[in-house]
Amino acid sequence: MAEKTMNGPMDAGRFAALADAYGSALHRWPPAEQAAAMLFAGTDEGRAILRRAGRLDAMLDRHRVEAPSPALYHAIVARAATEVRQERRRRFWWLGFGLAGVGLAGAVAGLALVTVVAPDIQPDHYVMDANATSFGDAGPDADQAEEDL
Repeated sequence: MAEKTMNGPMDAGRFAALADAYGSALHRWPPAEQAAAMLFAGTDEGRAILRRAGRLDAMLDRHRVEAPSPALYHAIVARAATEVRQERRRRFWWLGFGLAGVGLAGAVAGLALVTVVAPDIQPDHYVMDANATSFGDAGPDADQAEEDL
């Protein structure tokens, strides 16, 4: 926290703000403020502010936090392990989706390259397929008129 420092004597408002922030022990205060704070602490108002801050310090020092129960500890550890497993699983799936996306993008780019770059070459001879005969096409789309003859 950036503290502004004052040159010269300290006023009661600044002293109270520092006491609220750093407590009643002046050695914990910012070094630039300690000299002026020691002078102000010698006044009646300074001592009253430090007594109030000292009571708060004592109350905070007495406060103790109980250790968590074993059941709570095990519940937290189990939940954390579950979260780690789920995060790894999510990461694995996103990696798979990413690889599939890269593969698809490569296929589309290859198709576009072949379509744009490859010239349309006309074959110099006709290749017969399974539906072609020497008399014409005998596929399912052939004219019915030929069959009626």
